[in-house]
Amino acid sequence: MADKKVNKEKKPNIVKRMLGEFHSYIDGRPKRVVIIYVVLRVLVILTLAHQVLLGNYYNAMLCVMTLLLFMIPAFAGKQLKVKLPSALEVVILLFIFSAEILGEIQNFYGTFHSWDTMLHTLNGFLMAAIGFALIDVLNNDPKFHFTASPFFVAFVAFCFSMTVGVLWEFFEFAMETFFRIDMQRDFIYNTIATTNTAINPSGANSAVIVENVRSTITGTVGGVSQTFSYDGYLDIGIKDTMKDLMVNCIGAVVFSVLGTFYIKGRGHLAEKFMPTLKTAEDIDFEMLDAESKAAKEESLRKEKKQKKSKNKK
Repeated sequence: MADKKVNKEKKPNIVKRMLGEFHSYIDGRPKRVVIIYVVLRVLVILTLAHQVLLGNYYNAMLCVMTLLLFMIPAFAGKQLKVKLPSALEVVILLFIFSAEILGEIQNFYGTFHSWDTMLHTLNGFLMAAIGFALIDVLNNDPKFHFTASPFFVAFVAFCFSMTVGVLWEFFEFAMETFFRIDMQRDFIYNTIATTNTAINPSGANSAVIVENVRSTITGTVGGVSQTFSYDGYLDIGIKDTMKDLMVNCIGAVVFSVLGTFYIKGRGHLAEKFMPTLKTAEDIDFEMLDAESKAAKEESLRKEKKQKKSKNKK
């Protein structure tokens, strides 16, 4: 009796799969996006290798997480059928790199005190853009179609951005509470305004202002009793949280204003940061080979130039 041969399909190894995903990602994308994507990935991989050699496995884990987060644009495009504008994609990649690699590993949060402020402002801006996009997607869906004024859309986008900002502060508080990670940055201030009865024994409902505060803290660090003396008092993250929410609010307001002008047809800057659902034409375009994509893109460029020249005339 002849032996039956079972042909098993060989599954591509991880490296081949990653290369395949990379090629599918860069196909049809602008060169500047691809260059930024590649450069940032190389920098993260070099940082990962360096941290492993130093034996700093927590930072190495942050590098791995950064590489995974870099896949968000590709995941959104492939699985969620979302089309990200080039400007938005670049900002997302730079945001992730700035927060994890520069902020955490290279300690930009400690070196540059405005680094965290900048990122929270940008987060407010981006989340408002996503809020606008969500309303636009619902508005174009026959099941959820509704008509809303530009100011209402801007208000909803603003609320969405602020909600994300508040949830992030909840996350920071949880990490600090349960894992003792100082995500809510502690700062030293030398002035207190308080109605606390320990400082204001009269109990009057008027703040007592205490200036030139000097504090001494005694505690155990690594099993060793230590005393710390410094000018001021240690604020454990309250002012940092409020500052983060305020700058998140500023970013959200800025995009909400831009989005309102965009809806009214008076500006197109907001459009560069708003994701949209892919159309059937976009999906068909992705199925083309590289040569066909290049020809299609060239054709679209010529059409745009012709439209611009007609409008000038």
